[in-house]
Amino acid sequence: MTRLKDEVMLITGGASGLGKAIVTRFIREGAHVVVLDRSQAACDNLKKEIGNSVHCIVGDVRSPEDNASAVAECLDKFGKLDCAVGNAGIWDYNATMAELSPEQLVTTFNELFEINVLGYMNLAKASLAALTKSSGSMIFTVSNAGFWPSGGGVLYTASKHAVVGMIRQLAFEFAPYVRVNGVAPGAIATQLKGPEALGMENNDFPGEAMTADANSFVPLGKMVTPDEYAGGWVFFASREDNVPSTGVILNHDGGFGIRGLGAVPRGGDNLLDQLARN
Repeated sequence: MTRLKDEVMLITGGASGLGKAIVTRFIREGAHVVVLDRSQAACDNLKKEIGNSVHCIVGDVRSPEDNASAVAECLDKFGKLDCAVGNAGIWDYNATMAELSPEQLVTTFNELFEINVLGYMNLAKASLAALTKSSGSMIFTVSNAGFWPSGGGVLYTASKHAVVGMIRQLAFEFAPYVRVNGVAPGAIATQLKGPEALGMENNDFPGEAMTADANSFVPLGKMVTPDEYAGGWVFFASREDNVPSTGVILNHDGGFGIRGLGAVPRGGDNLLDQLARN
């Protein structure tokens, strides 16, 4: 089934990690994809793996001009834009307020919010006219940190809460012409860059350790892969499946919202034994 046949998608941060998985799934669903990513090396690798089905623009989401160039690439190559996906972001590696110096708080706030929030707003501004013309949609990658604490430090958590508010406000402002939604994934064992202001731009995300320990903290008992998450973005991009939704954020997080306050991350570990006794 090709739910996105001949649809034109623009995604930021699409050359690696979760973004790459979304790009791959979009293409499998029949879409044409343009990626805006700041890594030339990652874009080159993406092109080698996927080929001519994807077009890459190297740029920074903090730049309005780079976002506008990516939209122009969609219009020049395909004559339209159907969906803009804001996905580029950085993580703060759980940096707490107490451990940040006053200077680090300011510089890291500026960097993280400019990428995680302003980057999304720049994309929305650059793509609005084209999406209004096509009656298209915007999708923004949130995080379970947009709803719960401890998915990052104070700055990351605040940025993702800001994205939730941004989605709802833009959905209001752009209705009825453009749908605006979000997908909030949970833990992912993939590459996540940290703030340069904290010297974390080359940090290694502890993906292997998290995967090995997933049964102890993920209610579904496993670390969900980027490929397994990607269907959420397909759903919101689909013109057939997603007619009613705008201002909606999908908590697509492996069940963190149902962990409760107990010592275990789920209540069904002894379910089979219970059923056998009844």
